[in-house]
Amino acid sequence: MTQQTRTANTATCDPRTNVTRSLLGYGVIAGPVYIAVSLAQALTRDGFDLARHQWSLLANGDLGWIQIANFMVTALATVACAVGLHRALTPGRGATWALRLVGVYGVSLIGAGIFRADPALGFPVGTPEGAGAISWHGMLHFACGAVGFLCLIAACFVIGRRFAAEGRTEWALSSRVTGVLFLAAFAAVAIGAGAVWANLTFVTGIVIVWAWLSGLSLHLYRRATPQPS
Repeated sequence: MTQQTRTANTATCDPRTNVTRSLLGYGVIAGPVYIAVSLAQALTRDGFDLARHQWSLLANGDLGWIQIANFMVTALATVACAVGLHRALTPGRGATWALRLVGVYGVSLIGAGIFRADPALGFPVGTPEGAGAISWHGMLHFACGAVGFLCLIAACFVIGRRFAAEGRTEWALSSRVTGVLFLAAFAAVAIGAGAVWANLTFVTGIVIVWAWLSGLSLHLYRRATPQPS
């Protein structure tokens, strides 16, 4: 039996490693599930325009429960991922902050699901055009989103710094670039006042940052090895 085979067998039988991999597995699927469910609704729900409407608006209307459930399921998967990142990165720089920052982002998704964005820009059908009035739950939705997005951006740089210290330049660079791009996308939607360019930039940023988190989770899943007892 080769050393590689023995290592693989040990990893398979090690309960701690199995738990870590399971938690990271939720990080692999969280983004794809969120994006797939959101896009499926965006392409099929009457009156929704991908170029103009943010995905949060899908939580309104008779079928709004689907997007609310999407927020909740994704949130729980993201919190599990945060714990998995902590376990996979321990010991070492950034493990605790990765847990905190990605974990807060997961919790912010729960808040975004509980406090719905207000109907706007003609969606759902029958809603007047324009931004419309902002309710208390709409304000809380924006606040949850802002806190969560900023934490996720910070997590990109924290993890990028960890990889840079380890000499893993490709992951260090991709993490930092993702942080910069998502920060730019968040700034665009914050100042774009509902413009098409701002919304499309933000959607692109969402896809990029979820792809990064999925790729990172898969990378650490494959590297997970038993820790000395």
